[in-house]
Amino acid sequence: MGHENSHQKAENASIGELVSDISRDFSTLIRQEIELAKAEAKQSATRAGKAGGMFGGAALAGYMTVLFLSIGVWEFLSSALDSRGWAAVIVMVVWAIIAAVLAARGRRLTKEIQGLPRTTETVKKVPDALKGNEEIR
Repeated sequence: MGHENSHQKAENASIGELVSDISRDFSTLIRQEIELAKAEAKQSATRAGKAGGMFGGAALAGYMTVLFLSIGVWEFLSSALDSRGWAAVIVMVVWAIIAAVLAARGRRLTKEIQGLPRTTETVKKVPDALKGNEEIR
């Protein structure tokens, strides 16, 4: 029955009314997409802020732990090698390797960040919806 209603409306309506309806529907669609994008961005930013604060605290505690562990290893190697200089170089090389591995993994993870997945998905449907080809779910 809804199909007959819209068919009758199309027959009786002027082109101006139809264009007005389409314009209003399109404006509503755009506003809804903007609101969805804002909501997703706000949610992502809030979570990222909380996670960042926790990672900051963990990083400081981890740094202090690693610093004192490194000093202990340096002292141990100093007595084993009878050279504080070479012991320091060995500890530094180990940390350089760890830094390189962590930087490579971080770069890979950065490339995998998704952004606004639902908004991106629904915006891709807008051209088909405008043509009347949108899939009904």
